[in-house]
Amino acid sequence: MAPSSNVLRLIRWSAWGLVGLLAAVSLYLTLQPGPTQAVLGGPFTLTSMTGERRNVGEAEKGRPYAVFFGFTHCPDICPTAMYETSQLLEKAGEAAKDFRVYFVSVDPERDTAEQLKLYLSAFDPRLIGMTGTPEEIAAVARQHRAFYRKVPTPSGYTMDHTATILLFDRKGAFFGTLDPKESQDAQLAKLTRLLRS
Repeated sequence: MAPSSNVLRLIRWSAWGLVGLLAAVSLYLTLQPGPTQAVLGGPFTLTSMTGERRNVGEAEKGRPYAVFFGFTHCPDICPTAMYETSQLLEKAGEAAKDFRVYFVSVDPERDTAEQLKLYLSAFDPRLIGMTGTPEEIAAVARQHRAFYRKVPTPSGYTMDHTATILLFDRKGAFFGTLDPKESQDAQLAKLTRLLRS
């Protein structure tokens, strides 16, 4: 016996009601804040170019700072970035007198504290070299979502790595980046905003 039109109508309305309910629940779940996103940056402890263990973040409490991942045998990106950053700090003037840029080596195999000190002596003294064990460097890179990898060459190896400078505000929160593709004026404007924040 065929179901009556009233029963079919009831089934149809129930099905549409269920579809509507599922859509509403899906929309609700979509709009809800998800799990807390991993925070970029945060305090970390490495060995500075003076040979002392330094907790970056804790040492900079109340002051903005920057982090750069590089290595001293870098043929072009790192020396260019450090030279341009030195110029940038000079242009920023008195407002940047306590600003520090932490140069974290992604090549701890070759970059000892002494090597970092020698390398960075050619640049502004506010650039501070940091090194550590391979495990420590890997952890700090993950914490800052920085990429690096060893690349074999005929004479040994080089390193591919993230080339941007990461900026952090007075509370240690991620502020933005200085990209080597940006003009010096754009970088200076960004740094000035950070120093005033």
